[in-house]
Amino acid sequence: MSFLNLEGKTFLITGVANKKSVAYFSAKTLIDNGGKAIFSVQNEEAKIKVEKLFPGSDIFICDVENETSIQMLAENVKKLDLKLSGFLHSIAFANYSEGMRPFHETKAQDFFQATNISCLSLLIITNALKKCFTEDASIVTISISNTRATSYGYMGPIKAALDSSVAFLAKSLSEFSKIRVNAVCAGPLKTSASAGIPGYINNYIFAEKLTLRGEALKTQEVANTVNFLLSPASSGINATGIVVDAGMSCNYFDQKVVNTVADHI
Repeated sequence: MSFLNLEGKTFLITGVANKKSVAYFSAKTLIDNGGKAIFSVQNEEAKIKVEKLFPGSDIFICDVENETSIQMLAENVKKLDLKLSGFLHSIAFANYSEGMRPFHETKAQDFFQATNISCLSLLIITNALKKCFTEDASIVTISISNTRATSYGYMGPIKAALDSSVAFLAKSLSEFSKIRVNAVCAGPLKTSASAGIPGYINNYIFAEKLTLRGEALKTQEVANTVNFLLSPASSGINATGIVVDAGMSCNYFDQKVVNTVADHI
């Protein structure tokens, strides 16, 4: 038995988009450590991509904006006649088609859609799957290292809602099970989804300079934390957000960065 003890356990992985995504790295690490992954994706196009990345895996289409589709996902999982030892919620969306607008100009439709996909879907999927979990299953969602970082626009408050929901969901599930719920609060990563955020590249380069090691956070490092939280090895951690940012959060006043900026003012 390994330290993580993932062998023979099955997990639902959502949000695999490509080989750069947190969900991809997490699923691959899970499988490499003896676990089994089944997948849910947004549409047929995404399903084809995941089939190429994880041949032979069970892959289901689930549009999280459609509660009927979520219920269908639960029915499909039930048909597999297995119990889930947990699930990774790695789903987020924000409409930045008009660029990064001032927060006070946020459109209600955009805010509600992003909240529904990025936050509320965690609750709705969990509720639909509640009878599919083992009693001590682990649920992990992907958040951000600092929900007050205004460079994320209106996604900051939405991720803050997601962070808060982790504790409320964990408490709610504790009424009938030992299911745990935690978040991995990741610093800036080099992913395709992140690249869609206006101005992200410069923010990513800046964030790299603020890490204590002077090297950017790697997606594999986030996936390692995801797998730890999914595993029984993290049984004492619940209703918590674990920040994974290579020390960036304590280094706002790195002297080299401060001097570089000050010298150009």
